Amino acid sequence: MQQPYFIQQPNAEKLRADWIITCEHASNLVPDTVNGGDLGLPAEDMARHIAYDPGAAGVSKALGQALGGPVILSNFSRLVIDPNRGEDDPTLLMRLYDGTIIPANRHADQAERTRRLDLFHRPYHDALTGLLLNNPTAALVSIHSFTPQLRGRPPRPWEIGVLYASDTRLADRVLARLHDQGDLCIGDNEPYNGELPGDAMDRHGIQTGRPHVLLELRNDLIADPAAQSAWAARLAPVLDAALNDIRQEHPNG
Repeated sequence: MQQPYFIQQPNAEKLRADWIITCEHASNLVPDTVNGGDLGLPAEDMARHIAYDPGAAGVSKALGQALGGPVILSNFSRLVIDPNRGEDDPTLLMRLYDGTIIPANRHADQAERTRRLDLFHRPYHDALTGLLLNNPTAALVSIHSFTPQLRGRPPRPWEIGVLYASDTRLADRVLARLHDQGDLCIGDNEPYNGELPGDAMDRHGIQTGRPHVLLELRNDLIADPAAQSAWAARLAPVLDAALNDIRQEHPNG
């Protein structure tokens, strides 16, 4: 069976990394163990944002190289089961998304939901927990992308969104440094609200007290490797400076 996650280690592994990078919606793969590898959607739908976050994997990998930290990426579509949702979240296994019905999910029962949790969702989070245990002082950044426009909705103006919930230590400083650059349209908890109980940042950031932030990039701006590398190069010093601010202000933790 195909591994439900992929881990990229930094070129020169550190004894103690400053960062762990996650990408919960890295892939649009439907494993053979789920309906024979076919959710019943045409290829054009599987290439859309409903199946994964286009460009996010490339940014995550480039950011890991820039920050010198490990990167964990999902290796299954969010339509198989969403690793950025809590196990009791009603959108964990989507039946309808942005106007598209997911045929293989329409009649999925509790047994199938549990099977997919065991095969994909739980192994991903167990692996992330292992990375965090090996790097107890590392901060956490999750990379996502968003579509410029949902069907029937106005265009989204933001180029990047900074998402957070109750712990704003890192998000506040990242927002301030991005605003200082003066040339970005920045979403402050947009295009989504970062308060999502049970999601990856809640589970591995808020519940553990670890500094964390979720970044959303508009997917038309990271459509090719050059753009992905450029955004990673832009974000790495912002993240490092923001984390350094926290450590200087709170040197004992």
